[in-house]
Amino acid sequence: MNELAITVIGRDRPGIVADVAEVLARLGANLTDSTMTRLRGHFAMTLICVGPAAADVEAALAPLCADGQLLATVRAVTPDGGTAAAGEPYVMAVHGADRLGIVAAMTRVLENAGGNVTDLSTRLAGSLYVVVAEVELPAGMADELAGRLAATAAELGVGVTLRPVDPDLL
Repeated sequence: MNELAITVIGRDRPGIVADVAEVLARLGANLTDSTMTRLRGHFAMTLICVGPAAADVEAALAPLCADGQLLATVRAVTPDGGTAAAGEPYVMAVHGADRLGIVAAMTRVLENAGGNVTDLSTRLAGSLYVVVAEVELPAGMADELAGRLAATAAELGVGVTLRPVDPDLL
């Protein structure tokens, strides 16, 4: 079996998820991980599936992209073998006035502490910018990291919180 990473982006419209999922199901591709969202009127989907060859999936998705409204990419990836999480799960939330460099600065602090961003989303609502990131942190690092994040947030003029993930929500 092939493991594939597939992206689909373009102007949002009803039915994109159903169209892509039907194409993949007809090919016998099993969706294992996916994320889909609408970003300011644009649709973005990234998924991992197991099944047919990349060329077969590309050919099957081509009709969905024929009018130029969607772009689909397919590439073979190496299976990760179901590795366990490398750290403790936390959620970092950042909020404040929109300005350049918030995501870059805050995620660099995480990386410098050995943390890994596993999911991140941002939203701009008027002048308020919000970042929510799920991260894995080295054991016992959260308190020290919270101080580093707070210092960087103060330099940026934003607020930050770091809290453990509630295991009941997973």
